Amino acid sequence: MKVLITGITGFVGGHLAEHLAAHGGHTLAGFGRTPAWPGDLATVSALCDLYAADLADTDSMAAAIGTFKPDWIIHLAGYANTGKSFKEPRVCWDANLQGTMNLYEAVLRTGLRPRILFASTGLVYGDPDPGLQKLDESAPLKPASPYATSKAAADLYSYQMTRSAGMDIVRVRLFNQIGPRQAADYAVANFARQIAAIEAGKQSPVLETGGLSGLRDLTDVRDMVVALRLVLEMGKTGEAYNAGRGEVWKIADVLAELITLSSAKVEIRSTVEPGRGADTAVSRADIGKLHALTGWKPQLESKRTLTDILNYWRGITR
Repeated sequence: MKVLITGITGFVGGHLAEHLAAHGGHTLAGFGRTPAWPGDLATVSALCDLYAADLADTDSMAAAIGTFKPDWIIHLAGYANTGKSFKEPRVCWDANLQGTMNLYEAVLRTGLRPRILFASTGLVYGDPDPGLQKLDESAPLKPASPYATSKAAADLYSYQMTRSAGMDIVRVRLFNQIGPRQAADYAVANFARQIAAIEAGKQSPVLETGGLSGLRDLTDVRDMVVALRLVLEMGKTGEAYNAGRGEVWKIADVLAELITLSSAKVEIRSTVEPGRGADTAVSRADIGKLHALTGWKPQLESKRTLTDILNYWRGITR
């Protein structure tokens, strides 16, 4: 297959390109805001072409799509930082909803009909109703942040376009992904970055965190990209599929586990950001639908994931 990945220079995009290159001999290309690859994706740059195409620029996307003629498009690009979305909601909405609308318009302009995978988020569900242990695809959408709300809107728009425009779009609602190369804007990566800096003597032994009471369903990104491929191969047009571990970790416990992987003596200083009180506190995936379709479930143990994340940041901070 000829596969086009929007957001290929991002965290998930790089891992997905590596996975697809290793499974099936696909011809790969991607969109990035600039034609330059980040330094830690040098190995990925050898696997695929990179087009400079912004989600705000329908013309540039249509030109690239018309040139490459993909069989599959995986739409990962957008605004992905929940915390920052409270401070700049318009930027978030423009990237996630308007950017998705622009991409679909660009595809329609070309006259091509590729299969499209829209990467949504488990945060579209918000907190579960009382007594509900896990969130399946029939759970009501109750997003609790500008990020989650904008993704919910784009998720529903993706479904609408399968009905009104006859597009072949399938959706996957990804619960939290972690792994090597994730930016330090995200909690687990930020913890590991600080621990590595403390080990290297480049930070005082005080680890600054946000709130630690949240419960998150955490899956290694290297497992998640397998789910993405399987949904592309087997998912039904218009359907949504949850992808996650189906188990939750308290963020405080994730931090404690990372600290046990280090010899550093660390003091934790936690400060809850203003405006984050309404953010989703609990998030746990029911992946029964995806498992029944594909047999997928996460394979990598959490200790390996956390060790790999910490070792990645140790390499950066040397």
